[in-house]
Amino acid sequence: MFVSTMKTDPLLDRISICKSMDQLKQIHLQAIVRGLSLNPLICFKLIVFCCTRDPGSVNYARQVFDIMPEPKVFIWNMMIKGYSRTNRTEYAVSMYVEMLRRDMKPDNYTFPFLLNGFTKRVGLEFGKGIHCHVCKFGFGSNPAVETSLMQMYSLRGDMSAARMVFDTCLKTKSNAIIWNIMIAGYNRSKWFNESRKLFHEMEKRRIEPTCVTLVSMLSVCSKLKDTTSCKYVHGYIYDGRIEPNLVLNNALVDAYAACGEMDAALSVFKNMKARDVISWTAILSGFLNIGKLDLARELFDEMPVRDSVSWTAMIDGYVKQNRFKEALMLFKNMQDAKVEPDEFTMVSILTACANTGALELGKWVNVCIDKNKIKNDVFVGNALIDMYFKCGEVGKAVDIFNKMPKRDKFTWTAIIVGYAINGFGNEAINMFNEMLNASIKPDHICYLGVLSACTHTGMVDEGRKFFADMSIHHGIEPEVEHYGCMVDLLGRAGLLAQAYDLINTMPVKPNSVVWRALLGACGIHKDVDLAEIAAKKLIELEPENGGVYVLLCNIYAACNRWDDLHKLRNIMMIRGVTKTPGCSSIEIYGTVNEFMARDRSHCRSEEIYSMVEMMTEELRVFGYAPEIGEDINM
Repeated sequence: MFVSTMKTDPLLDRISICKSMDQLKQIHLQAIVRGLSLNPLICFKLIVFCCTRDPGSVNYARQVFDIMPEPKVFIWNMMIKGYSRTNRTEYAVSMYVEMLRRDMKPDNYTFPFLLNGFTKRVGLEFGKGIHCHVCKFGFGSNPAVETSLMQMYSLRGDMSAARMVFDTCLKTKSNAIIWNIMIAGYNRSKWFNESRKLFHEMEKRRIEPTCVTLVSMLSVCSKLKDTTSCKYVHGYIYDGRIEPNLVLNNALVDAYAACGEMDAALSVFKNMKARDVISWTAILSGFLNIGKLDLARELFDEMPVRDSVSWTAMIDGYVKQNRFKEALMLFKNMQDAKVEPDEFTMVSILTACANTGALELGKWVNVCIDKNKIKNDVFVGNALIDMYFKCGEVGKAVDIFNKMPKRDKFTWTAIIVGYAINGFGNEAINMFNEMLNASIKPDHICYLGVLSACTHTGMVDEGRKFFADMSIHHGIEPEVEHYGCMVDLLGRAGLLAQAYDLINTMPVKPNSVVWRALLGACGIHKDVDLAEIAAKKLIELEPENGGVYVLLCNIYAACNRWDDLHKLRNIMMIRGVTKTPGCSSIEIYGTVNEFMARDRSHCRSEEIYSMVEMMTEELRVFGYAPEIGEDINM
């Protein structure tokens, strides 16, 4: 009679319509006043609210639970669910252990609630232990438990274990949910070919994919650049078998764009009933991926809403095409628009600063990262090291390196190359040895830095040793750039014949960098005959490059070979070859100013050239006489 009465008690209805913990506590107080604080139905309703509703509090639920004399299994389950739902999996496991200690056996709800809390934060060994208990209590073939096990293993990245559970499923194989879990898990583990195979197997079994399935498959198409599969998945939408939504359309646009199929991507984009910033960014990224930077900028300017992702994508597009000044200007616009940059933005901006010598802006970015608590991961640290080295701030670069809590091979490569380009050859080699002692395997770029360090310090024997060690000790076959470093090293040391012999015995075809290194060394040591050979090869490779002719002209002038110089100038005139104007840049008050040779486009060019003339006159007064030889500029 009492239980029947309680089922209709208004307190139960009030708990069901609670909006906050304050309201719940007031109802709980009324239950206590009426002597109903230990009533199982009241306690159950209180715990359900606290463990399943967003305003709830699992800690408050635990206080209610602890005063219950003999909670039933469904109460234990609800507490486990509450802990799992709030990512307090350790407490959920403790609750489960306490449940067993009190001789309370789990039911078919216990394990799904418990396993749903096992994310990447929790050790896999706990999950495997729970799996053993699943088998022990006979729930291994329960569909809900099987699904939770697969989800747990896939989230933890153990796809072999997830596949083992999947392959033993009998009742749930017809359910698209478990196929979605497996495909998404393979995607997270970057086993994209396995995802594709599983999707085709799913079709063979005539299991209808869901919208979630297609989104996962479009992610596979994007990563594998699989246009055929992308069109196949699109067929589900085109034929009306799957009703598209914003998420699915965005995934389709992104997949087509990643595959370079911009016409198809634009067609889907234009036919979308609704678009968000993700839709626009997918198209933007597509244009950037195929190098259509100006088209991407037009689209970017049309975007109704831009977030940090779209701003960063556009900035990074400029950086990848070496249009660093425009990247910096766009970053300034991003700041004016009050859009907060993230760590990806900072890496792109630091790269632009490094390549333009914008040291002051780079320093500001460094301060901004610390001040705004932007994620300062290994990628940001590497970009800071690169920026400071390229701007000549060796001490700051080394300081960043020493303070980094985590380093990867790119960190070591950055400091080795940075030391090398700043003329600290011994320090670069010492750092390379430290890298080896730290059991970090060098790559081909790292060896470029080491060989460059040997070149700048004239350490021929050491350079030869490192060049040999590449293949002998680390299995790295020298590429044409490494041969270029060796030619430069031997050439600068005056060993021109050996440098030429190395070129002739290269297993790969020498490129313009190799021949230019030899030509530059010939200019240093005034070897005209070998210079002519190198120049001839360079002209074959780069017939329109006026710099090659200029280098050879300078060598002729240095050796007083005036007839040869005049002949070469005539050839340049006949072929219409001109020297590419020199370009320099300087940062003043955070703004990068670029100058071309004989360029008067700068807004203060009159003042600049006036200052140059004044400085030139003062140098003449002090006896400076420039070595100009013969004017070879066309």
